[in-house]
Amino acid sequence: MKQILLITDGCSNVGMSPIVAAAHAKSEGIAVNVVGVVDHGELGEYGASEIHEIARAGGGISRLVQAKELAQTVQMMTRKTVVQTIQLAVQRELQAVLGNDSIEALPPEKRGEVVQVMDELTETSSLQVALLIDASASMRPKLASVEESIHDLMLSLQARAGKSEISVFHFPGSKQEDCVMDLDWTTHLNGVHSIFPKLHMSGTTPTGPALMKVVEHFIESKSLRETEMDGMLGDDVV
Repeated sequence: MKQILLITDGCSNVGMSPIVAAAHAKSEGIAVNVVGVVDHGELGEYGASEIHEIARAGGGISRLVQAKELAQTVQMMTRKTVVQTIQLAVQRELQAVLGNDSIEALPPEKRGEVVQVMDELTETSSLQVALLIDASASMRPKLASVEESIHDLMLSLQARAGKSEISVFHFPGSKQEDCVMDLDWTTHLNGVHSIFPKLHMSGTTPTGPALMKVVEHFIESKSLRETEMDGMLGDDVV
């Protein structure tokens, strides 16, 4: 299962629509979750609307939170998206087999078995989470909370039975790049704390292009792993 978790506090103002980019991510099987980090409950009406629309287009969920709530929210949203993905898959199977996608319609004993399988899949399924961090100038006071949320998310993912990988991106870059990868796919905490001191805060917010960059990285990583797997299988053939 693949997720992008966008952490931002403002409106996009450069490049393609982030809503279009999120819809493209969804078409590639990548859910887009969005956390809007607000101060004193203030976020422009347009910004709040955009945050919700990005998540809706990306098949994910959105939340507006205070900085102090960020770490807990990031963990909750990551897990909730996994649960929703599994529920949808189970419902499709029920529809195909029984003609009814309602778990409640099953007999009690069967319902319990299905719920148990869903709980197990939530903990054992492979998961990739790409964190995409808004590094516009207004986010500077919130970076300590962002760093804490990444650390806590890594700990929660490491506690899962299934393979969990995380990567970290920020936007925009210091050399007019739309998006910069700070940490490639990893299962370890090493490297997380070295990201933030080198961030160059900028006034522009190219959210759409940044989302597209992360989607491309998902696709390229998948292609690379498939190539490596084909090579390993080829070596085994005599």
